Amino acid sequence: MNLRKGNTRIGRTAVIANFATVIAALAVAGALLLTLQFFSIRRELIEDMRAQAHVLGLNSAAVLMFEDADAGTETLNALRPLPDLEAAALFTNDGQRLAEYRRGDQRALRALPRTGYQGGFNGFVIADPVVLEGRTVGHVVMRSSYDRLYRGLLAFAGLFVLAGAGALAISYPLVQRMRREVRTAEARLDELAHFDPVTGQLNRNAFNEHLRLMAKRLHDEPEARMALLMLDLDNFKAVNDTLGHHFGDDLLKQVAQRLFDMLRRSDAIFRIGGDEFAITLFPVSSSMEVLAVAERILAAFRQPFQLGSQEIHASVSCGIGMYPDDARDLKVLTSNADAAMYRAKRNGKNSFELFRGEMNDEMQRRHRIQIDLRKAIEQNELRLHYQPQAEPHSLHVVGVEALVRWPHPELGWVPASEIVSIAEESGLIVPLGRWVIRRAARQAQLWREQGIGGLRMAVNVSARQARDEDFVDFIATTLERTGGSPEQLELEITESLLFDDTDRNIRFMRRIRDKGIRLAIDDFGTGYSSLAYLQRLPIGKLKIDMSFVRAIPGDGEAITTAILAMAHSLGLSVVAEGVENEYQLDFLRRAGCDVVQGHLLSKPLVSEEMTAFLLARVEAEAADANHASTRARQRRLDNGLVPVPHKA
Repeated sequence: MNLRKGNTRIGRTAVIANFATVIAALAVAGALLLTLQFFSIRRELIEDMRAQAHVLGLNSAAVLMFEDADAGTETLNALRPLPDLEAAALFTNDGQRLAEYRRGDQRALRALPRTGYQGGFNGFVIADPVVLEGRTVGHVVMRSSYDRLYRGLLAFAGLFVLAGAGALAISYPLVQRMRREVRTAEARLDELAHFDPVTGQLNRNAFNEHLRLMAKRLHDEPEARMALLMLDLDNFKAVNDTLGHHFGDDLLKQVAQRLFDMLRRSDAIFRIGGDEFAITLFPVSSSMEVLAVAERILAAFRQPFQLGSQEIHASVSCGIGMYPDDARDLKVLTSNADAAMYRAKRNGKNSFELFRGEMNDEMQRRHRIQIDLRKAIEQNELRLHYQPQAEPHSLHVVGVEALVRWPHPELGWVPASEIVSIAEESGLIVPLGRWVIRRAARQAQLWREQGIGGLRMAVNVSARQARDEDFVDFIATTLERTGGSPEQLELEITESLLFDDTDRNIRFMRRIRDKGIRLAIDDFGTGYSSLAYLQRLPIGKLKIDMSFVRAIPGDGEAITTAILAMAHSLGLSVVAEGVENEYQLDFLRRAGCDVVQGHLLSKPLVSEEMTAFLLARVEAEAADANHASTRARQRRLDNGLVPVPHKA
């Protein structure tokens, strides 16, 4: 699956097609100009020859009157300097040739009607009457060649070709340079859309496209077999928590490279999540062949990974689905391989499992969560955590993002990703989204009552919520009931929402904007947004996906800088989430980022903890302001700018 090579071929074909179009256009334009030039020069030649014939007639009237052949010949010989004239003759009224002039071996002229014109490809013949005292005494016949015409056309065509060739010669390097720049931009967009910035491997978007292509191929080859391996690193969170995300990303790179090195050219690897990978093996002859690959994968992880000065051991859990044995639908096959991977994790990790029909535990768990989630929404069992967003230079908190969590009584804390995923599948995303907005708006009002005002509350919105016709009115009603200001609410939408019924979603966004509510694009850089498309959207902010921020220092710097430049050129502010260390914060400051968010500032906190955090910030900022005011007044006193009151 070589997306870059395909884009290169398309680009080269486009250049050739463009130049062929230009050359064809020049040829058509040249032909039209030559045609116009032909008729223009021919008209001038004919008019010039008619004038010459008229003058000759005036000079030959007496000759024809007295039928003086010698004088006629002498008069005609005076035409010798005319370069285009081939022959000329004087004819009496009865058609007898009185005198004639011919250049070289030109054929003789015959009589024409007293006023006439005959034309051909090589030249033309004209006849003009000779009149003396109102009486016609004969006529003049002259034949001229088109030699001057064709020489002029040839010279014009040569100049046109030279001019066209010169223009193409000048434009070609410019077009090539522009094309190289376009290819570079296309390659970068291709990487953003199809390649994971951390590992350099194909991402989830590419995985979905690959499955679509494989489905068609498997349909066309009924005897073919394929295997899908879903892999998840064991205890990867511990690496991030103990060593930091920088080393976590380094581990992901090394893992991806080891997996890639052991695959055949016909196989493919994808990073589809934080620490999740997918591998497709095609073609395969039997499950034994696939199990041998799984054994090699586990063996590859027995060697330690070098992270800085430390060696760590990592393991992986692998689930295997076989086509067509386990499923003939690749989406179902993916689900089955995922279930097998979770079974491998439950069985102690560092192992692999082939999918079997009884592996429905995960499905049952999801079904249990789906049933309990409806009850949890109705009975307010969910919890909102809040993560602050701050201005990068002063670290003044300008807003918070509301994140939903669920302390399930039996399953423990259910993460937001699983809650949202199941809610979207079950149709509960609309009531869930309304619960989050109600709770977030109420919390914002409580903070205002406690003297913490001016914060922007950011809430995520899913594609399903955008299709809820009453959603905008619900938000307006909620803000009215809580006394909230629309300007302090910000809805974050993902790029994937933008490409699902685009026109409808733009109308939805405009309705939100018209209510005074701010809009932001979340996880920007992981989808397909283009510069031209962003210009159509009524948004005010982009949130750079945390995978790019975590790639700082490294490849993330160039991508982040490019996103910042593009956003600012469109008048958009930018939030960088996932800021984990001082280097990332300092880089974002220098790059001109508007707002930062991440564990360096604070992890997501429950409402009570966030209230204490915000109050402490308010008090600290007030103290800093008082201290600065006191120091400024003291400086004015020291400089004698403030009079000191005298004691009575």
